Amino acid sequence: MKPRWPRLLRRVAIAFALISAAASAADAPATSGGHFDLSRPEISRFLDELGAQGMDRAAAAATLAQAEPLPRIIESMSKPAEKTMAWWEYRAHFLTNERIEAGVRLWREHRELLDQVALRWHVEPQYVLAIVGVETYFGRTMGHYRVLDALATLAFDYPPRAEFFRSELAQFLLLTGEEQIDPLTAMGSYAGAMGASQFMPSSYRHFAVNEDASTQRNLWSDWGDIFASTANYLQLHGWRYGEPVLAEAQYSESAELALAASLSLSDTLGAVRARGVHVDSRLPDDTPCLLLGAPLQSGMSYRVGFNNFYVITRYNSSRLYAMAINDLAQALLERIHAQAAP
Repeated sequence: MKPRWPRLLRRVAIAFALISAAASAADAPATSGGHFDLSRPEISRFLDELGAQGMDRAAAAATLAQAEPLPRIIESMSKPAEKTMAWWEYRAHFLTNERIEAGVRLWREHRELLDQVALRWHVEPQYVLAIVGVETYFGRTMGHYRVLDALATLAFDYPPRAEFFRSELAQFLLLTGEEQIDPLTAMGSYAGAMGASQFMPSSYRHFAVNEDASTQRNLWSDWGDIFASTANYLQLHGWRYGEPVLAEAQYSESAELALAASLSLSDTLGAVRARGVHVDSRLPDDTPCLLLGAPLQSGMSYRVGFNNFYVITRYNSSRLYAMAINDLAQALLERIHAQAAP
């Protein structure tokens, strides 16, 4: 079955014959604010593939004709914060008093809704809030780029990950038809992530849910959908309610600090402890884990990540990101408990 394309796309498709010549000729460098040349072989093949999958090729081409290549997106891809900051710098960016207070205010405002989400999806409110807090400062900064421009730029002008972003561009075009989203006005990050929880188009289509059973899933302004979709993502990736994300670790002078080379839980608590590392956890020795380095401004520190740490890295495959989610979640929980105390 073909996707339900918005009326806007239908109108643009009808008008495509009138603008195609100008669009094809608009192959000026990206810095000039031009458009993509739809006759480029890789773009033509992409549109052919969409048509073969049942999508309206003319409507897709008309939409893509409006995309603008943005070189600054390529620059941003080469220097993400997770790869340019030390842990203590990264943590300080997200663990500010202002951000914690903003999260606590949002929690108080939507306490009943967050409790309902926690009961249904079995994910604690503080972790749902922490993800939204790290991703978009609780919805304040949801991105300054048109999603169409970001995905098209990365799909056709960023060879290292072109295949991935072409797939996401196709997912975005499908999503706009399914959810009645205007593809020419949807805003997101430089990587094409959308909404308060910054879902990529494929994640939006597969993991976003309607908290109130309405017909459309809205991750920009419907807090029920935002919270429920974030919790649904974590739950479907293996979140275990009530289990910790991280534990602090101390080591003796004779300890063997074999840090994890990957994000897989390839160690156990018992094995880590046998190497002379003390872990502040009551979990049994056969608990899968990984030993992490967490450099502080005053020196090196170490932490142990568990199953829920791994689940967070399915959202963003960065150790710094997962540690920041944990720390912000704990800060939110502590602050809201402190404010509730008599």
